[in-house]
Formats: sequence, C-alpha cells, structure tokens
Amino acid sequence: MPKTINKQNGSIIIEDQILATIAGISAMESYGIVGMASKSTTEDIIQLLKMDNFTKGIEVSTQDEDLLIRLHVIIEYGVRISTVGQNVIDQVKFNIKSLTGLDVDKIEVLVEDIRMD
Repeated sequence: MPKTINKQNGSIIIEDQILATIAGISAMESYGIVGMASKSTTEDIIQLLKMDNFTKGIEVSTQDEDLLIRLHVIIEYGVRISTVGQNVIDQVKFNIKSLTGLDVDKIEVLVEDIRMD
C-alpha cells in the first residue's frame, strides 16, 4: 500500500516499489551481502537476483500504519550473520528516513543462502 505524506500544499505518494528499491540498494551497500534472494515456491530453489530485479527479494507492507520491510538476502561465507543483519537494518532505516522522511517500524532480514565467491 503506498505511503502518503501530507504537506501544506498537497500530498506526496510513495509507492511500495520505490521503498523496495531504496531498501535493496541500501542492503547491497552493506558489507557481507552478496545479493538479494528469490525463492521459487514450486521448487524451493533460491536464486541470486541481479541488480535489475533484486526488488523481488524484498517485501514492503503496512500493518496498522506501521511500515514493515522484509529482505531476503544471500550473504558471503565467513561473515558474522548477526553483524551483517544489524548493518542492513541500520542502513535501510537510515536511507529510507533520509530520502523519504518515513520511519520504518520493523525490518526483517531473512538469510536465505550463504555463498563462497
């Protein structure tokens, strides 16, 4: 559901796809992230998404006016998962707040795979 920011002279509507793009770029800037993941529901196969469609690994939703973002990520082997996850959360919250003015209420980082590259 798009987020609406009401201003004195009108409204600004930010689509979920824009928030997903900001979240994806923010996550990709974080150390230890190899890429976003897409899980095929029919075959349980996890795919590494390329930069042009990595937003398929991100879910943006609103519950009771709270903005929720769920990121499905693939991380690099040898990094501390908890540290990478916290860095992603911090980076996504910071960039969405600074670029849109919106507060993210909850971010979930789901590690779908580990890659050795």
